[in-house]
Amino acid sequence: MDVPVRGPGRLRDLPAGYFEWRAPAGLRDAVACVWAQVTTTAAGRPSLVLPDGCSDLIWEQGRGAYVAGPDTGPMPADLPSGAVVVGVRFRPSAGGPALGLPLSELLDQRVDLADLKPAAARDMPGSLAPDVAAARALGIAAGLITEGPPDPAVSRAARLLRDPAVRAEEVAADIGLSPRQLRRRCQAAVGYGPKTLQRVLRFRRFVSQVDAASPARLDLAAVAADAGYADQAHLTRECAELSGLTPAALARHRAA
Repeated sequence: MDVPVRGPGRLRDLPAGYFEWRAPAGLRDAVACVWAQVTTTAAGRPSLVLPDGCSDLIWEQGRGAYVAGPDTGPMPADLPSGAVVVGVRFRPSAGGPALGLPLSELLDQRVDLADLKPAAARDMPGSLAPDVAAARALGIAAGLITEGPPDPAVSRAARLLRDPAVRAEEVAADIGLSPRQLRRRCQAAVGYGPKTLQRVLRFRRFVSQVDAASPARLDLAAVAADAGYADQAHLTRECAELSGLTPAALARHRAA
C-alpha cells in the first residue's frame, strides 16, 4: 500500500481541546480519523470516552503507545495537565485484522503496544515530540493494515447495521454468511457481535445529533426518533448503559 504518511502537524500549537483530521486517502477504508487531545498547562481535563465501535492506536506524551480496545460502556479518562495525546482510530472492521488478534480479547481494555507489537512500541516512546508521534502512529497503522487489511464482510455489515431497523439475520443473509459466522467475524474484527455494534452505531448517531444542537433547545423525543429509538424511554435506557448519564446530562457534558 503506497500511502503518504503525515501527521496533522504542529500539535504543540493547538489550543486545549479535542481535534480530528481525515486519514490519508490510502488509509480511509481502514482508518476513520487521526485525532489529538490537548490539555492546558494549568489543569488536567477529565473526559468521558464513549463507545463508538472502533479501536485506537494511541500515543500519550510521557507514557508512550497503547491500544484502546472497543468499549461497551463509558470509560473515564483523566489526562494530566499539559498533556498531548494523539491517536489513529481504526474503523470497526479494521482493528482486529490490523492488530492480528481477535479484538474481543481487548474488550473494554487499554493495553500497552509493547504487549502486542513490541517492535512498533520501541518507535513510539513517550519522549517523542507530538508531531513526530502522530506521523509515526500513522506509519505504524499503515504497516499493520497492509499486513492485516479490514474484513470486507464486516465492513459491509457495519454499513448495513447503521440502519437501526435492519435485523442482524438479514445482514448476514445479505453478505452470504450464517448468523453464527457473522457474529464470529464481528467479534474478531470489531470486538463484539453485530447486535451490539448496531446498538453502538445508533447511540453514536444520537451523540452526533446532541453535538450539533444546543442543550437548551434539544428536543429529546424528536432526537430519539431520528436516531432510531422506539421512544424517549428507550433512548434513556440505552444512554444510561452506554454513557452512564441521562440524555440531558450527556448533552450538558458534551457542551462543556
